[in-house]
Amino acid sequence: ETGTGKEMVAKAVHYGSERAEGPFIPVNMAAIPENLVESELFGYEKGAFTGANSRKIGFLEAANGGTLFLDEIGETDMAFQPKLLRALQEREIQRVGGTELIPLDIRLVVATNRDFAEEIKAGNFRQDLYYRLIGIKVNLPPLRERGDDVLLLAKHFVHLYCEQRDMPEPRFSPEAIKVLNGHSWPGNVRELRAVIELAVVMATEGRITAEDLQLAEGDLLTSVVATERSLKDYTEAIIRHYLTKYDGKVKTVADKLDIHPSTIYRLLKADGADASEVSSE
Repeated sequence: ETGTGKEMVAKAVHYGSERAEGPFIPVNMAAIPENLVESELFGYEKGAFTGANSRKIGFLEAANGGTLFLDEIGETDMAFQPKLLRALQEREIQRVGGTELIPLDIRLVVATNRDFAEEIKAGNFRQDLYYRLIGIKVNLPPLRERGDDVLLLAKHFVHLYCEQRDMPEPRFSPEAIKVLNGHSWPGNVRELRAVIELAVVMATEGRITAEDLQLAEGDLLTSVVATERSLKDYTEAIIRHYLTKYDGKVKTVADKLDIHPSTIYRLLKADGADASEVSSE
């Protein structure tokens, strides 16, 4: 999914390898117009087309000796895919408008949020290119499926932000931690980082509170249906969400959900919650 940290993993591969001293070139394939893909990746010679006033080195050539990271590889234009396949097979390219064969010595890391089996079946991606690209697969699960990583990353981003600005690091209140763990993070790590950086600015008295966490509205449905659950699990998730939202006020939550307070107390008892953690209001 978008925002899970694909480029960070690609960088970790690069900087942890024998190519660490070489260039790391990240390219978002979805951001390149179809008519510019070849010239952007292969480069071009002066006069190759109108506006080509000088030679330009393409991303593939620029990555020689290092790593080329092609994000959203599934967005690659079908007309360009055979040319990319040939370049990878022969380990050489020609700039647009040129005749010189330029050798390639790169590590290629690609990423996608698409299902390649479905893309190939639908005729959107060449099977031979897929087999050329396939290597060690690294699955990056969405943040909502990564448990304790949420708080771990949140603390990491607090440290980074405060270190950059020479600020004291605020702590998370228990309520803030509950909110962090209860959010589904549809924007994944990217969303978490943005929320934490704003929360650090909003924090007072050395604490980040639940009110400092500016989360997107309407996230409850995303949070609840993020994974397959039983109806009982859905119900419990909704109750917990509202308990967090209304500071553990059982009567308020019962009124909002039109259920009897005893339903909430039974859930809390099953969770082993202390009576002091909730209010009868």
